[in-house]
Amino acid sequence: MYAIIEDSGSQIRVAKGDVLQLDHRPVDDGAEIAFDRVLLTSDGEGQATLGRPYIEGASVKGKVLRHELGEKLDVYKFTRRTGYRRKTGHRQPYIAVEITDIKA
Repeated sequence: MYAIIEDSGSQIRVAKGDVLQLDHRPVDDGAEIAFDRVLLTSDGEGQATLGRPYIEGASVKGKVLRHELGEKLDVYKFTRRTGYRRKTGHRQPYIAVEITDIKA
């Protein structure tokens, strides 16, 4: 069984046991998260339920595993012939969430 949920403006296909990297939010490690914006559920054998836009009463539950930082991105600013050079970096914060239950 799998579902397609909407979170932070993006659509994500999830199944039980999947570990997702979602945008950071202020929750504790080990906390439960419920996603109620479910767009589609399927039993994996061709039977699918499509919402308009969301399925009433459907939810996906997950457990926060840890807070983590994404890959390091280097940002270069450069203007030729003026001696202007800047190098900075960025690491996006994420939370790792394991999907524990899909209720259609």
